[in-house]
Amino acid sequence: MDSAAGEFHVSVTNEEVVAAVLPTQEHWLPLSNLDLLLPPVDVGVFFCYKNNNTMVMNSFASMVGCLKKSLSQALVSYYAFAGEVVANTAGEPELLCNNRGVDFVEAVADIELHCLNLYNPDVSIEGKLVPKKKRGVFVVQATSLKCGGIVVGCTFDHRIADAYSANMFLVSWANMAQPTRPKPKQPCFRRSLLSPRRPGFIHPSLHNMYIPISKLPPPAATTTSLLSRIYYVTAKQLQHMHSLATDNGATKHTKLESFSAFLWKMVARAASTDIKGKKVVAKMGIVVDGRKRLADSGGSSCDGEKGKKSLMNSYFGNVLSIPFGQKLVEELVEKPLWWVANVVHEFLEVAVTEEHFLGLIDWVETHRPVPGLAKIYCSGAEEGPAFVISSGQRFPEEKVDFGWGKAVFGSYHFPWGGDAGYVMPMPSPLVNGDWVVYMHLVKEQLYTIESEASHFFMPLTWEYLNQ
Repeated sequence: MDSAAGEFHVSVTNEEVVAAVLPTQEHWLPLSNLDLLLPPVDVGVFFCYKNNNTMVMNSFASMVGCLKKSLSQALVSYYAFAGEVVANTAGEPELLCNNRGVDFVEAVADIELHCLNLYNPDVSIEGKLVPKKKRGVFVVQATSLKCGGIVVGCTFDHRIADAYSANMFLVSWANMAQPTRPKPKQPCFRRSLLSPRRPGFIHPSLHNMYIPISKLPPPAATTTSLLSRIYYVTAKQLQHMHSLATDNGATKHTKLESFSAFLWKMVARAASTDIKGKKVVAKMGIVVDGRKRLADSGGSSCDGEKGKKSLMNSYFGNVLSIPFGQKLVEELVEKPLWWVANVVHEFLEVAVTEEHFLGLIDWVETHRPVPGLAKIYCSGAEEGPAFVISSGQRFPEEKVDFGWGKAVFGSYHFPWGGDAGYVMPMPSPLVNGDWVVYMHLVKEQLYTIESEASHFFMPLTWEYLNQ
C-alpha cells in the first residue's frame, strides 16, 4: 500500500488507565446550564513530533513514561478529565469525579511522519492516530512512527470541556513534564458563576438560535456524509481578503469576520449550482466564547471585579454560544464580500454581550430537564447548506512541549456528527501570520472551494511545514 496516500496500519501495543497521582475525594460536579446545551459528542486533537536529537536520547518507552507521569500530575487539578459522566435522577448528565482515570493507549504505526497525509485526516488521523473514547471523559493515544517520531492524540467529551478548557489542560500537562516551566494556571470549576437569574430574562433572539430537543423535527431519511480536510492560507492572502471585506470603509471587520464571509460565499456558490430556481437559504454560525463577556458582570462582594475576571479566565467547562445568520444563496453569491462581512458582523453583535450569555443561561433553565440544542447544529441538509466556524487562534501548539521539542504540527479534529459542517482556523506552526484551517464539509462544498479558491485554500503538505 502507498503510505503517502494515507494507507498504513496502526497496532496497539498496550492499554492502561492513568489516574491522578494524588487521591481525590469522590464527589459529584453538576454540569452548568451552558454545558447542558452540548450533545454527547467527542472532540479530537493531535500533535506531531519529529525525531530530533532529544528523541534520539529517549526511547518511545521513556517518552510514554513521561507522558503518563505528567498526565497523572495534571489530573490532580484537572480532576474532571479523570471522572465519568452519569445521568442523575432527572435524566440530566452529571460528572462523577471519582478518579477512574484516563484510558492511555500505546501504539505503533508503519509509516514515517513526513508520509502522513495531513491534508486528508479522514485517512491518516481518524480512527488511527486520534483514539475513540470508549469510557470516561478523556482518552490519550501515543503512537510511535517508523522514523522515530511520535504522535500524541487525545479525545475528550465536549459536554465537559470546550476548546478553551482543553487548551488550558494541554498546556498544564506539558508544563508538568518540565518542572522548570512556570506553574500552570489552576482551573476553576465554580458553577455558581453561571447560575440562572431570579427572575430570568430571555431575549427573543435566543428562541431563534436554540431549540428544545423535544421540538426537533424527525430526522431526515437520508443523511449527507461530510469529509475532513486541512488547508493552509498565507498571511498575504488573508490580508488581501481582509481588505476586500472592508472595502466600503463603513465598518471595520475582524479578520475572522472577513474570513467567515468569504467562506460563506464559497459554500453558497457550491449550493447555487444545483438549486434549479428554488429559493435556498445558506446558514453560517460562529462560535462565541463568553468568558470575557461574563467576566465583566458583577461578581459577589467577596470576589470583586478583578476576582470575577480571574475566575472566568480560568473557568473549566463550556462557555459558548453559536449565533448564526441565514441568507438566500443567490444573494450571498451576487453581493460583494464587504456586504456579506457586514451581515456576519450584525448577527455576531447580538451574541458578544454579557446579557446574551446571561439570557442563554436563563433559557436553558426554563426548559430543564429537556435538553436544548443550537439550531444550526441540527440544520438538515434539505433546508440548505449550514456550517459553523470556531476560531482556534488560541490553539497552544507551541506550548505543548513535553521535553522533546515543540510539535511540528497540531490540529483539532472534530467530525462532530451534526448535519452542519464545521470549520476551525488555527495559527500556522510556522508562526508567520499564516493560518491552518480544518474543514469538515460536504464533498460538493470542498470541490467548489478547491476549484474556485485554490489560490486561497491550499492543501496542507509537509513541504509547506518544512519551510
